[in-house]
Amino acid sequence: MDSSQDKNLPATGRKLQKARDDGQAARSRDLSHLAILGVGAVAMVVLARPLVDHLQFALGRQLRFNAETVQGTQFMFIRMQEMVLTGVGASLLFALLISFATVASAIAAGGWIFSFKPIAPQFNRLNPLQGFANLFSKQQLVNVAKMLFMTTVLTFVAWKYFSNGIEQVVVVALQPSKLAISHVADWLMMGMALLLLVVFLVAVIDVPLQAFLFKSRLKMSHEEVKNEHKEAEGNPQIKGKIRQKQREIADRASVNAVPKADFVVMNPTHYAVALRYDDQTMNAPQVISKGTDLVAFKIRDLANSHQIPVLQSPMLARALYAHAELDQPIPAQLYAAVAQVLAYVYRLKAALRGEGRMPEALAEPFVPPELDPHHQAARTQAPRTPEGSAA
Repeated sequence: MDSSQDKNLPATGRKLQKARDDGQAARSRDLSHLAILGVGAVAMVVLARPLVDHLQFALGRQLRFNAETVQGTQFMFIRMQEMVLTGVGASLLFALLISFATVASAIAAGGWIFSFKPIAPQFNRLNPLQGFANLFSKQQLVNVAKMLFMTTVLTFVAWKYFSNGIEQVVVVALQPSKLAISHVADWLMMGMALLLLVVFLVAVIDVPLQAFLFKSRLKMSHEEVKNEHKEAEGNPQIKGKIRQKQREIADRASVNAVPKADFVVMNPTHYAVALRYDDQTMNAPQVISKGTDLVAFKIRDLANSHQIPVLQSPMLARALYAHAELDQPIPAQLYAAVAQVLAYVYRLKAALRGEGRMPEALAEPFVPPELDPHHQAARTQAPRTPEGSAA
């Protein structure tokens, strides 16, 4: 396999977000076990005595009979209803606490995710070959090793605890029942605490381990990273066409500003650029409208209808169209060329007002060749001469 296909690059933010949208995140079963056992143990310690006292009181009422109870059979149903409600209420409370602990542990491990995709039918999971391959995946091997380790540790801790406490259990049988129950409860609580301690230590290791395995499953190859960047940025050709369309829309919208122009320069059939200059408010002339083809003809016709000079200067028109932004000062490299045209326009307007003679035809102003798009295209398409031969 090509090394570029090796998935050794960390997952990008986009792939991690897609995994979360699909309902995937790092989850630790041991953290859930710790939460369930811990909350269950605390609930039993806190709620056991009030519940037992209440059950004893209710049971005493159930077993108390008198003439009224015997004659009124409906009282038996009411007492049974009270016992059922007590049992159901205690069970619901315990279930809510356990459910809250389960959800909280899942959120603590991988964050909150709301998605229906994990419960959607996935028929590809019915493939026995794929299921057999998953049995030997890195994730499953780690889970088996972890379970074996946890079982070994729990067995050892339980054996040590029972072997050290068996004498206390034997002595309990010789004590009064109330004191014996208290000792047994303390002994069981200590065993539960040791169990929770072992599960806690395993959870401390399992939470970062599951995060590492989750990110390892999402690792990407170089090719996948490049494809994702292309998808995120978009196809360059499509983006170029979009920019061209946006430019054309902006050019059409700028046609309305032509009546404010001082003059228009054109490449006779393809480009038209309208410029304006106010020495009181502007540091340099600005392009207020530009366009190509049909838009260029629209600019020309609108300028003629408003008696705005339209001058032929192909190189300057192309350079301004390519490098000048609407309503922004023209590039500094074109100051001299535009100033030459602007001076010609001032003489032409003065002559039309009868304040001087008509100027001669406008000489083509100098435009740096690197600013002319046609010059750049010609250089790009020019064939290269063989090395060592005369150009």
